[in-house]
Amino acid sequence: MGDNKNTETSSAKDISIFHPKTILLASVLTGGFLASYGWYKRHLVRVPTALDIPTNHFRQKFSVGYVTSVGDGDNFHFFHTPGGVFAGWGWLRHPPTARKQLTKQTWSVRLCGVDAPERAHFGKPSQPFADDSLAWLRQYVLHQKVKVKPLRIDQYNRVVSKVLIKKWGVITKDVGEEMLKNGIAVVYENQAGSEFDGQEAIYRRCEKKAKQQKLGLWGVQHTLTPGQYKRKYR
Repeated sequence: MGDNKNTETSSAKDISIFHPKTILLASVLTGGFLASYGWYKRHLVRVPTALDIPTNHFRQKFSVGYVTSVGDGDNFHFFHTPGGVFAGWGWLRHPPTARKQLTKQTWSVRLCGVDAPERAHFGKPSQPFADDSLAWLRQYVLHQKVKVKPLRIDQYNRVVSKVLIKKWGVITKDVGEEMLKNGIAVVYENQAGSEFDGQEAIYRRCEKKAKQQKLGLWGVQHTLTPGQYKRKYR
C-alpha cells in the first residue's frame, strides 16, 4: 500500500513538469531571458574600434560616446559608451583618459560630407585656415558627448559618420553642418565614395551662404579648397 502511494506521488510530480501552466511559465521566463540578452547585446555591449562596429549599425543606429582627441580639422577619436547615463557613464564610471588605456579602444571618426583645410605634412605646406579649423573642432567637440551614425569604413580604417552634439543641453547640432556655416570646412568634393546621409542639399546651402559672407577660409584671397590643394600637391 505504501509503495503504491509513493508511486502515485512520484507520477504526480513527473506529470506536473509537463503541465500546461508549467510549460507556459518556462516559455515566458525563457523568452524574457532571450529578449533581455538580445537587448543587452544590441544596446549595452561596448564596441572598441571602428572595425568592430556590427554591420547592422551602419546607416541605421547612432552610438553615444565621448571625443577623446581631435587630430585634424575633420576627424577625431571616439570612445563608445553604450547606454549613456542610464548605464552609469559620466557619473558611476568614466571613459579612460590615459593614452595607453585608450589604445585600440576608440573609433577613428571621419566627419561625413565635409573637408577641412589640409595641415602641413610630408613636406607639403599648410593651407590657410588649417590650424583655425583644427582649433574650432577641438573647442567644439573635445571631451564632449556626441552621437555618431556610422556610414562606411574608408581606406584608412576610419568610420565616415554623421555626428551630432547637444549644445546648452537642449539644442542638437550637426557638427559637419556647423563647420560649413562658419566657413571652417567645405563640402566634400570627391564624388566617388562621398557620404552625406541625405544632407547634401543642406550642406551646399550652408557652404554657399558662408562663401557669400566671406566667413572663415572664404575670407582668404585666392584660397584653394582642400580638394584643389590635394590635386596641386599630389
